[in-house]
Amino acid sequence: MEGIPLSAQFVVLAVLLGCSAFFSITETAMMAANRHRLRHLASQGDRGAKLALDLLGRTDKMLGVVLLGNNLINAAAATLVSVITIELFGEEKWALSIGTLLVTFAILVFAEITPKILGASHADRLARILAYVIWPLLRTAYPVVWFVNLFVDGLLWLLRLKPKAGGENSRLSAEELRSLVLESSSFIPQQHRSILLNLFELEQLTVADIMTPRGEIEAIDIAAPIESIKAQLATSFHTRVAVFEDDPANIVGIMHQRRLLAEAFAGEIDHSTLRERMSEPYFIPAATPIYTQLQFFRENRQRMGLVVDEYGEIEGLVTLEDIIEELVGKFTTRQSDVAGSLSWNDDGLVLVDGAATLRELNRMLNLEFPLDGPRTLNGLIVEHLQDIPEVGVGLRVGGVAMEIVQTQDRKIKMVRLHRPAGE
Repeated sequence: MEGIPLSAQFVVLAVLLGCSAFFSITETAMMAANRHRLRHLASQGDRGAKLALDLLGRTDKMLGVVLLGNNLINAAAATLVSVITIELFGEEKWALSIGTLLVTFAILVFAEITPKILGASHADRLARILAYVIWPLLRTAYPVVWFVNLFVDGLLWLLRLKPKAGGENSRLSAEELRSLVLESSSFIPQQHRSILLNLFELEQLTVADIMTPRGEIEAIDIAAPIESIKAQLATSFHTRVAVFEDDPANIVGIMHQRRLLAEAFAGEIDHSTLRERMSEPYFIPAATPIYTQLQFFRENRQRMGLVVDEYGEIEGLVTLEDIIEELVGKFTTRQSDVAGSLSWNDDGLVLVDGAATLRELNRMLNLEFPLDGPRTLNGLIVEHLQDIPEVGVGLRVGGVAMEIVQTQDRKIKMVRLHRPAGE
């Protein structure tokens, strides 16, 4: 570069490093940009976001023009440094070696690492700005980029690494979406975040996971004396009550107490009236997913169903409110809500009803009871011991030490749990 002042050569070198930094920051910002946020901004009319999405939709072309420019400029910078070194020190080998080290250091610091850190830190904002520059560059250099990509596509085809069309890599799985919700604590209130997380669990839960067990179902015996039935209806906490005849397993209908108001005021309730006001029971297979059952409730205009196993035996009862509470949290004051306010005391102990579900205990006490077997604490203990234990028996299940405090009617009534070490 004879005739060009040395100072001008340094200016050209600085410009080359600046251009290399531009391509480096563009590459990192475009690839690190949040495509979902860009789509949201594009839907609101942001032109920069639209251009960025268009470029990301043709990643091979966009990377082609960026890397083409970056490599050409880096090669030119290295050549210019060699020329400057020769002019300053002659063609000495040690001088050329030092020049190579200096240009490598300058490119790393000023044209690679620093710009890429900035691009990764402000990717969403920079991608929308830099897209305005990359788009015309791509149109200008398109023939060269197209020619280079012919060889790139051929190599990817030979290696069986040809990417699928349609942006498959930008799609998120359910677990990835769940992780995004968990990480959004500064944007989504805790209550809203809990509801969203519960939505992800709907497909994994069945009605058997949230049902009221058969032993806790409030039901009336239609064959009992009418005065006994009236007394039970008068003290019932529910608007709908299951009706059986002689055997609690023989459910013959569902009684809606509001339908009895007129007869109750007139004092005309008898067995025939009760049978006339009963509706047909609605049965649900125990393996039905919660979300599917929610749709069935809506389609069949039902609010309550009896859960049956594969043999048709009644296992429990589930209501529309049970499913809603699974989404938004407990909002009723039912006796069956045994785990609603559980917490460890200062000694690391908590007293739990044996009917408490393992899912609730895991959630409230941050435990890890297995969920692939029994659903209640009583069932877990009985399965573990293969027997109904006596009061005072101690055991450890799922890493949790526990002690039987009370048993009743072949069931474990109360259990004292000890907080696991490290919790």
